[in-house]
Amino acid sequence: MKKLILTTAALALVVGSAFAQDVVRMGTEGAYPPWNLINDAGEVDGFERELGDELCKRAGLTCEWVTNDWDSIIPNLVSGNYDTIIAGMSITDERDEVIDFTQAYTPPDPSTYAALSDDVDLAGGVIAAQTGTLQSGYVAESGATLVEYATPDETIAAVMNGEADAVLADDSFIQTAIAANGDLMVVGDPVPLGGGVGMGIRESDGELRAKFDAAIQSMKDDGTLNTMIAKWEVSSQW
Repeated sequence: MKKLILTTAALALVVGSAFAQDVVRMGTEGAYPPWNLINDAGEVDGFERELGDELCKRAGLTCEWVTNDWDSIIPNLVSGNYDTIIAGMSITDERDEVIDFTQAYTPPDPSTYAALSDDVDLAGGVIAAQTGTLQSGYVAESGATLVEYATPDETIAAVMNGEADAVLADDSFIQTAIAANGDLMVVGDPVPLGGGVGMGIRESDGELRAKFDAAIQSMKDDGTLNTMIAKWEVSSQW
């Protein structure tokens, strides 16, 4: 879903397994509803909170939730600040050079443009996207003028205040933004980007990856995962 731009320093970081036998620190952004967000009680919430808690239960592990800015989320996994990334992250070859992934827990979520008018110029206009995402990479190569922002909410604000003609992001996030901002509307055609979304795991933590792989598969097999996907409307079902 999001294509992180990896730094040389991040590529060089290598640490051993840091998770205790039964406690796993789950790293997420907390700023990408409905995938992950911070609720009114100040707690991590959303699809990935519910999913992560269920996966830990099935794997016999205890989850502890940690939030981290998107632009440093992989380096801080590798350096041991938490043990997994569960943050709407697409499985890509570039990321797989630095970390491992579980099997995908959702199919790809198409990317969608949103704007304040249906006559915006998507091909040559100013398009907002979050820094280091699949969407920012796509816009940069499309011929449009890319303006990047550190957080998803800032991309929406850029359209609302006239800094950008449109925003490109995962459809599930765009639909949430439209529900909160009545003047926004979907424009143009969906853009298929990226592969499925999986959990990021340090390359040294093969045992942990295997536990979560098994838990994800069990949720696919008994239909629980599709039910959860439908509840949160994050992507198509398996």
